[in-house]
Amino acid sequence: MKNSIPKALTIAGSDSGGGAGIQADLKTFAALKVHGMAAVTSITAQNTFEVIGVYDVSPQMIQKQIDAVVRDLGVDAAKTGMLHTQEIIRAVSEKIEEYKFPVVVDPVMVAKSGAKLLKPDALEALTKYLIPLAKIVTPNAMEASVLTELKITNVEEAKKAALKIIDLGPEAVVVKGSHLKAEKKSIDVLYFDGEFHLFETERINTNTNHGTGCSFSAAIAAELAKKRGVVEAVNTAKKLVTAAIRFGLEIGHGHGPVNPLVHLYKEAEKYKIWRLVKESVKILEKHPEISSFVPEVGLNLAMALEYSENSSDIVAVPGRLRDVEGEIKAAACPEFKTSKHLSNYILTAREHDEKVRAAVNIKYSQEILSALEKLGLKISCYDRSKEPEEVKNKEGMSVPWGVKQIIKETGGVPDVIYHKGDIGKEPMIVLLGRNPVELVEKLLAASKVLVGGSEN
Repeated sequence: MKNSIPKALTIAGSDSGGGAGIQADLKTFAALKVHGMAAVTSITAQNTFEVIGVYDVSPQMIQKQIDAVVRDLGVDAAKTGMLHTQEIIRAVSEKIEEYKFPVVVDPVMVAKSGAKLLKPDALEALTKYLIPLAKIVTPNAMEASVLTELKITNVEEAKKAALKIIDLGPEAVVVKGSHLKAEKKSIDVLYFDGEFHLFETERINTNTNHGTGCSFSAAIAAELAKKRGVVEAVNTAKKLVTAAIRFGLEIGHGHGPVNPLVHLYKEAEKYKIWRLVKESVKILEKHPEISSFVPEVGLNLAMALEYSENSSDIVAVPGRLRDVEGEIKAAACPEFKTSKHLSNYILTAREHDEKVRAAVNIKYSQEILSALEKLGLKISCYDRSKEPEEVKNKEGMSVPWGVKQIIKETGGVPDVIYHKGDIGKEPMIVLLGRNPVELVEKLLAASKVLVGGSEN
């Protein structure tokens, strides 16, 4: 068992701020369940907005670090990052050629702060000695432009650059799309085995992007260490980095670091969230008095992971819960990716209030609304009949539109949202909150109010 874990080596500089370099690489390796090892090439004194010093490790010491790792632990794949001088590049290239492990070359040239991390006279060594040994080279548009002397602002220009870089000798090239300002989305262009592959995600407007390139190349190396193919490895890396940017850490006074451990956090939290939804279902099944709250389409409960991106990160009940002769029965055990309806409520609300993690839909009635109001809950509504045609005609857009309308009008996310339906759409009440158990307790309190009892 101890020898079964894939092993990846980062050959890169150290970032004292912890956002890029070997620090970002090792976090990424851990997130993808790969044992990470490091050969430090330079020590930088930097934070989120400046590099105030660089100290290069001697080429001989860098080679000794690589030797030590290979001779004992072995290397399934490696990546390079900051290689400051031509002497360091040649020393690293010699060891890669000696040991023949697959390597991802991230041609780091400039820090996010603007500081140069590659000396001008090192560029020739990079193209002559290192890039020809690469399994994959991962330049951003600016770096690809330097390597090819081409202007790169869009996908077509990125493709031309990839073809020119492939002539330098690597097996594959990824021209990263974060700098392709002519494109509305972030599109990475991979050229491999005679074909282009495009990896497209939304462009995230954020200042938490320090270490993006490091984590991307590290993720590819981690997947190569697992013996994944090139296309699959790049696809996994794209997904990991997109989440790492979206949930980056807003710390420091410059560009905050990305958060590659989001991937690991999500995996670790899944069972806990599943248990909470399952517990909520059991509570409902023990309280038949709530059966009158079940709408014709069925009642459902849902809860999102803390770092939720889409419905895949949200647990709900497949087939929903139904009123069966006055008792509530779940159609199945809770699962992820089973309720786009409640997922849309949660995800849209979380854009404005990250504390919202859960939702439950119940039957619409004025009596139920009055009971919820007596509990002191904030209630708002939207009118589905006023949806623009482009919203009505696109599946899954009605709920985000309605929630955004409410937030725009009220300035916040309410506890309860309702609508009175539309043609072919049942009226509905949705409760939002931190977890489904809390929401079920509110339903129980509302049922007591309805029968004239106390909510306490």
